[in-house]
Amino acid sequence: MPLRRLTLAAVAALAPALFAVPAVAAPMPLPLPHEHGDHLTVTVTDSGSFDGTYDLYCHPAGGTHPRAKKACAQLDRQTRWGKDTFAPVPADAMCTMIYGGDQKARVTGTWAGRPVNAEFNRTNGCEIARWNKFSELLGDLRSTPKD
Repeated sequence: MPLRRLTLAAVAALAPALFAVPAVAAPMPLPLPHEHGDHLTVTVTDSGSFDGTYDLYCHPAGGTHPRAKKACAQLDRQTRWGKDTFAPVPADAMCTMIYGGDQKARVTGTWAGRPVNAEFNRTNGCEIARWNKFSELLGDLRSTPKD
């Protein structure tokens, strides 16, 4: 019986040491900024004033895009559950044959949990309207004269 008490006493004395958390624990890594998934890379060409490649992060707004807050707000207003925010103009759409200019843009990344790989141009009335729908993201060209 004394041996059993000694064994129990030894186990009881060691139990806190076996389950103790070290006093100097490694800190938890900080989350990377904009780890949430709403990240777009926007490349605009032939616009005359907004050309370049920009990174846009939303929620919170940031990145190298010059109008990040406005672009994120515009995208948020257009986002609908189950709909592709960046869907192209349907192939059978009836569009006016008006030419809006040489401007082109490509948007890639992730928006609202969905992959994005969209191209934009201003080759007809439908494409111009689509560009204007994303004016904060792509640049508002309605008031920007082309040199």
